Amino acid sequence: MNAVYTHGHHESVLRSHRWRTAENSAAYLLPHLLPHMKVLDVGAGPGTISADLAARVGHLTVTEVSEQALELSRAELARRGVTNATFAVADVHALDHPDDTFCVVHAHQVLQHVGDPVRALREMRRVTRPGGLVAVRDSDYRAFAWYPLVPALDEWMELYQKVARANGGEPDAGRRLLSWAREAGFTEVTATTSTWCFATEEDRAWWGGMWAERILSSDMAAQALASGAATEAGLRRISDGWREWAASGDGWMSILHGEILCRV
Repeated sequence: MNAVYTHGHHESVLRSHRWRTAENSAAYLLPHLLPHMKVLDVGAGPGTISADLAARVGHLTVTEVSEQALELSRAELARRGVTNATFAVADVHALDHPDDTFCVVHAHQVLQHVGDPVRALREMRRVTRPGGLVAVRDSDYRAFAWYPLVPALDEWMELYQKVARANGGEPDAGRRLLSWAREAGFTEVTATTSTWCFATEEDRAWWGGMWAERILSSDMAAQALASGAATEAGLRRISDGWREWAASGDGWMSILHGEILCRV
């Protein structure tokens, strides 16, 4: 049932995850949050979005799949002085909460990494109160676009697709969210998209530099090497490609995300 998490928790991965805020990663949800609400944040990662959500609602329950991962969230919320949150290790396929517990259940970049996204959505629906919302945002790797057309980035895309699917994930989850929600039994679903765009010299240096390191040092690199999907020389070529893209004055990249707001 559970997939293997492709990215892992190397510092290069956490560096990109800690950049995320409610504003740049959950803007579609923010207008629906109210101060009295009880919210569940599934797969909170390093907790930067969680801390922003906690500032807007009455109580936040933060979950991750292991104590090690959860400690990252706990540390960030403590650093930010958040006092209205509790923490729990949880499997989104079988949440340890009664029916109708939360006003909102939120998951950012989670369903692309789970073994059964439809079952996960059914569980998220089960623990949401009638009239509440299930809010999900996931990237769609095949829809990423960039310029210049560096050949090594095409290699990166093919490798990521191969490794993520071998791990039981769905890297093109964004386009599938609406269909998964309908299969999970939701009848009132608002589907939208939004993007991250990296086009300034500073943004390219940060995003390209992050991936140049990540492709050599993260769990994905180890998985690719162990499975034979890549060689060390191939990973170095991809890393150099990311640096080539980042150094281009014309460099531009758009990261597409699918979003769904599901009324229970």
